[in-house]
Amino acid sequence: MNEAHPLYSSFIVNCVFNAFSAYTAIMLNILSIHVMRKTSSLPKSLKTLLLSLAVSDLGVGLLAQPLFIAFMVNPTNSAPRTALNIIAPLLGNASFFTVVAISVDRFLAIHLHLRYQELVTHKRVVIAVILIWVLCVSFPFIFIVSSREITNIIIIIIFGLCFIIIAVIYCSIYFTVKHHRNQIQVHHVQVAQNVQNSESAARQRKSAVSTFYVFLVFLVCNFPEYCVTIARLIFVPSTALTGLLVYSVSLMFLNSSLNPVIYCWKMKHIRHAMIDVLRNIFRKQNQANL
Repeated sequence: MNEAHPLYSSFIVNCVFNAFSAYTAIMLNILSIHVMRKTSSLPKSLKTLLLSLAVSDLGVGLLAQPLFIAFMVNPTNSAPRTALNIIAPLLGNASFFTVVAISVDRFLAIHLHLRYQELVTHKRVVIAVILIWVLCVSFPFIFIVSSREITNIIIIIIFGLCFIIIAVIYCSIYFTVKHHRNQIQVHHVQVAQNVQNSESAARQRKSAVSTFYVFLVFLVCNFPEYCVTIARLIFVPSTALTGLLVYSVSLMFLNSSLNPVIYCWKMKHIRHAMIDVLRNIFRKQNQANL
């Protein structure tokens, strides 16, 4: 890139940032996928959705971020831009709709109680994940044949509705959890069966709270790019908007590195499994060095 380019310094900063976050996204998500596959204590439906999210995050580190770096190094080359316009929406949409699916799954787990396992089966969740990926694969090709303005309007409407739906879902989960806690305090003495049901409900509430952090970080990382997309639709394209877009896309890609950190922080079983895997790796390395 020419040093006279007005966004030269911004592109350099974002190239370095994305090179680092791509590495962390690859390593952390490979570790997360390995650990989640071995963690039997996770509900199958939640495990399937989290694995789908980890796969899309891994794809961001392996494909989207290197293409983004290649585009910033040589903005005049159309090949990285074209590939990025296909890969980034595919993986970004897969992550987004998987987060929506996780929110809906936790909402149903909280509200359906004992009927949840009957209605939300592992087979149905797998079908939902396959449909999400098929839909996301078709999106980029639909957008290629349509104009940029129509594409941006579709993205704004769909993502805006999903943001609202997720916000309503987690507000409902919050008030339901608060209501359940009040009931437990009022009915402190329970028979054995009710105690067991209370423990099961408590686990569901805890997993719902854990997945809320996934949504919260996703919102922080993706909402700026959503706002920039709206701004580019309203205002005349400018260097300032292009610079904001570059930073917002880097922040969106950073989400792929943060999700595994949330798994480890908020989900005890995954955290313990990760620690065990890392201990085994370091133990084998020490034995090899000896």
